[in-house]
Amino acid sequence: MLPKEYRTINSLSGPLMMVEKVADVRYDELVEIELSTGEKRRGRVLEVTSDMALVQVFEGTTGIDVKTTKATFLGKVLTLPVSRDILGRAFNGRGDPIDGGVSILPEKRLDVNGYPMNPYSRDYPSEFIQTGISTIDGMNPLVRGQKLPVFSGSGMPHNNIAAQIARQSTVLSGQETFAVVFAAMGITFEEASFFMEDFRRTGAIERTVMFLNLADDPAIERIMTPRLALTCAEYLAFDLDMHVLVILTDMTNYCEALREISAARKEVPGRRGYPGYLYTDLATMYERAGRLKGKSGSITQIPILSMPEDDKTHPIPDLTGYITEGQIILSRSLHRKGIYPPVDVLPSLSRLKDKGIGADKTREDHADLLNQLFAAYARGKEAKELATILGEGALTEEDKAFAAFSDAFEDRYVRQGEYENRSIEETLDLGWELLTLIPTRELKRVRDAYIEKYLKPKIKQDNEGKAEEAVVQNA
Repeated sequence: MLPKEYRTINSLSGPLMMVEKVADVRYDELVEIELSTGEKRRGRVLEVTSDMALVQVFEGTTGIDVKTTKATFLGKVLTLPVSRDILGRAFNGRGDPIDGGVSILPEKRLDVNGYPMNPYSRDYPSEFIQTGISTIDGMNPLVRGQKLPVFSGSGMPHNNIAAQIARQSTVLSGQETFAVVFAAMGITFEEASFFMEDFRRTGAIERTVMFLNLADDPAIERIMTPRLALTCAEYLAFDLDMHVLVILTDMTNYCEALREISAARKEVPGRRGYPGYLYTDLATMYERAGRLKGKSGSITQIPILSMPEDDKTHPIPDLTGYITEGQIILSRSLHRKGIYPPVDVLPSLSRLKDKGIGADKTREDHADLLNQLFAAYARGKEAKELATILGEGALTEEDKAFAAFSDAFEDRYVRQGEYENRSIEETLDLGWELLTLIPTRELKRVRDAYIEKYLKPKIKQDNEGKAEEAVVQNA
């Protein structure tokens, strides 16, 4: 289709431009806007009527004179040039390199809107991904092809957790080529510098592709950033047979940009002013994760969003929870205690955890240990609440043991260093070590065989350590 040039711009509204008297224009078509100064901007068709086209201008409409500006409809959609050389590179929200490197010499150009996966062709997620973070690996395991969001809040260290997951994540088999696609939307320059410097310093940049949209970039670029990232991930996963982990942060900024564009279009608002199609829009991105039959590659997603006012019923976390397979929730109370990462394991959930753990995947005792740790921590929190109301004297000896376990669980299991990478074996062994604080008769969610194999040696080792310490003190 040949480019078509028009000088019939009718009006401007925010990042939107109305062009009239157009013909043969299609939805999502790319537009080149040339100002009288010679400056060129890009846009795409958002809506088409019989003879009018509504265009989103990527760089914004500031400085555009409707009388002297011309719009050229290019007859093609927005594409991302991809090749094997894309690994280790950083791009902005338009797909342009920002790392000082040369432009990508493409093997192919892919439509950024992607193609929906045929449900019949989907393969079920079943392989464990090790993030090196105990509260995820041990309590809410991530499985290849899963969508597992992180629900955070303003001022919480979700960016640090995102960087840690990107650095440390790996598949245990070690046979597959592993890559990370990292997309950041609406972040500050300081945050962007943190991510780029951290990945370069730790060497993670070699297997990472970064798409960074800054807070002062146009809102329309924020809409395109995750789509560029997912298009890149699809190429790496299904063309190059890599396993790809996609981290999207912060989805709240993306949704705010979507609301801004919707308001400029004068659409009827839905809940809290967000467009009524917010669920559908989020689903078009989240559902691009998964595995395909006959393909060794896969896409796993970790969307990160900051809940406004820590409200889990806000439309963004609420709709995200419907589409994805669980959630990792960060706790402000743990954050105030200085615990990193402040993951609250009680409301957190990985709906596919049972599919990715067990013998030949993590370890045979993982499922039983997970359930016992969860139950013990929940009972310990209840005992501490009871002590606050009635006093510690009202607690039984068992309650006191569970309360002590609760504190130790937070201090030793949940708390870990930002650059501490725990293997799944270390995480599981730490869990058994903590269970020595609880009378064995109270361990009702683990099999006796596992108690004999994993717990008794820990108790014996603990008793020997105490005996040696007593001898030293007496001497």
